[in-house]
Amino acid sequence: MTVIEEARRVILVEALALSAMADRIDASFEQAIDLILKSSGRVIVSGMGKSGLVGQKIASTMASTGTPAFFLHPAEGIHGDLGMIMRGDVVIAISNSGETEEILKILPSIKRLGAHLISMSGNPASNLARSSDVFLDVSVSEEACPLGLAPTASTTATLAMGDALAVALLVSRGFKAEDFAIFHPGGSLGKKLILRVDDLMHSGEAIPLVLEDTLMKEALFVITAKGLGVTGVCDSSGALKGVITDGDLRRSLEKGFDILNQHASEIMKHGPLRINRSELAAAALQIMEQRAITSLFVFENDQSPAPCGIIHLHDILKAGIA
Repeated sequence: MTVIEEARRVILVEALALSAMADRIDASFEQAIDLILKSSGRVIVSGMGKSGLVGQKIASTMASTGTPAFFLHPAEGIHGDLGMIMRGDVVIAISNSGETEEILKILPSIKRLGAHLISMSGNPASNLARSSDVFLDVSVSEEACPLGLAPTASTTATLAMGDALAVALLVSRGFKAEDFAIFHPGGSLGKKLILRVDDLMHSGEAIPLVLEDTLMKEALFVITAKGLGVTGVCDSSGALKGVITDGDLRRSLEKGFDILNQHASEIMKHGPLRINRSELAAAALQIMEQRAITSLFVFENDQSPAPCGIIHLHDILKAGIA
């Protein structure tokens, strides 16, 4: 068997394990979700070895999606760290065999501390499964490891069950992108979810605007002075009617048009794109990329005729949104 064939075999074994587990999702899963939602405390995930590594990821995913959670190493737990567990907490204990010594040793203390216990195991008859308030079956028919020794399909199944719990909790709590942003304030992801057009737009005197009857030689001065490569064209009431970019000017001059003594209304493009100040800056970037433009005039709301600002592509990129 070639390495490519072996890789495909591994993926197919793990995919079949996940498919079989999906068919076993039942009332026990609902009970686990209900137990966590009704708890007054946190979710503590615990496991040894590979199960512990999977547990760390599960706890991290839950914590970032609205379910307060952290990982407790069971070996550290039996040497004092069980003090992290409080009445009202829910412990998710992970052991494929259900007989991991370090996990079993902390079970009596979990009960005495008044915490609830959810187990993830591949052995429904194990001591861990029998001691749990809720048992989640993550058994697999075979490991992807050809020796049947290294945890492979079983850890994938456990990780998927953890993701299923985290996402089901997210949906049940009505967790939104704005909530997600609170837990991810750093990096481009956080900025995409937090920064709004209002945070980055130019306003007041910085907005490049001219009237419809403004001569183009004066409009050119506004485009240059404001430094955004564009000017809006408004009627006498201040309503935005069109837009002129430095690209429009360049193309007209290349065609030999004498535009300097024409009025802005004769050169402008009608129906300029717009965005509301409350929209995410990432939404403005998406519009700019789709329409191949570098700026958008900003409005208070959909009904506002006059712009309250302008946002430029450089402002968005400088803020780290890409």
